[in-house]
Amino acid sequence: MRIPLLGAPTGSNLCRRARRCLVLFLVLTVTVAAAPEWQIPGEQGPTEQEPITPVPPPPAADPLKLALGERLFADPRLSVDGSRACASCHDIRTNGADSRRRDEAPDGSELPLNTPTVFNASLDFRLDWEGDLRTLEAQAEAALENQRAMGKSIDEVLGKLSADPQTRHQFVAAYGHAPDRASLLDAIASYERSLVTPGSRFDRWLAGEAAALSPEEQKGYQLFKSIGCISCHQGVNVGGNLFERHGIFHPLASPKPEILRVPSLRNVAVTPPYFHDGSAPTLDEAVRKMAEAQLDQTLSDQQIKVIVAFLNTLTGAYRGAPVTAAPP
Repeated sequence: MRIPLLGAPTGSNLCRRARRCLVLFLVLTVTVAAAPEWQIPGEQGPTEQEPITPVPPPPAADPLKLALGERLFADPRLSVDGSRACASCHDIRTNGADSRRRDEAPDGSELPLNTPTVFNASLDFRLDWEGDLRTLEAQAEAALENQRAMGKSIDEVLGKLSADPQTRHQFVAAYGHAPDRASLLDAIASYERSLVTPGSRFDRWLAGEAAALSPEEQKGYQLFKSIGCISCHQGVNVGGNLFERHGIFHPLASPKPEILRVPSLRNVAVTPPYFHDGSAPTLDEAVRKMAEAQLDQTLSDQQIKVIVAFLNTLTGAYRGAPVTAAPP
């Protein structure tokens, strides 16, 4: 029998301490440059080394391809029964998703995962909750051919589009030929790359506008960094660039899938419900549960209040108008 050293942690305590050390290591690795700011009170401007960077403007793109992609995104002919379009679940007029916990498949059954927003998806390093798709083109292809999403083969879609003189003309104008698989996916992806939401108050603060954030919001940001949220939620998309195992310290939402792509927190205040299964209806609840499950932290109501205040500053604008929550 192996006898542990005196005072050494054993069993579950060892696992817990090891996990805490790992989280602390990640926090320090990501945020060490920003550490001197953590305790600075009052209105402050950012340093040049903040772990979050502003959303860039949309990339330059061929306007003919953008117009075609926007039309295709809203075209119900891309679905198996003509009852839905990409925009049915990803409402560009509001938050780029919807307000439902989970959307429905064409047969009426509930989908297993909450629908993520399409806004700023082009800034993620992987797509979908499981991060199993690397490009917007691959994601569009998978959604079109998924029987529980659009449910139609791309060959069938191309047949319908080619039979429409107006749509065929748009493809010829944009690509020089009739619709094919590559141009269909490229048009949709080109449009989705334009769906970025710069101009949040937090981004204005990053640009040097110290008054863009209130003292409470700045305090929330410092707390967001100091307790470790920043270890997974950083970069231009405040997430979207790492994988995570959820429920490290305590259970969180549905146990499957166990490994997820860290979601972006851009526009998070207007994209309820939260988590991969949509089980957290409010941002306050999501912050509380995440702190417990991922950081082993029990936050006070005041701590949650200031963190949520910071998260509210991450709402950007699309085509000059602030992103808004979808109606219930």
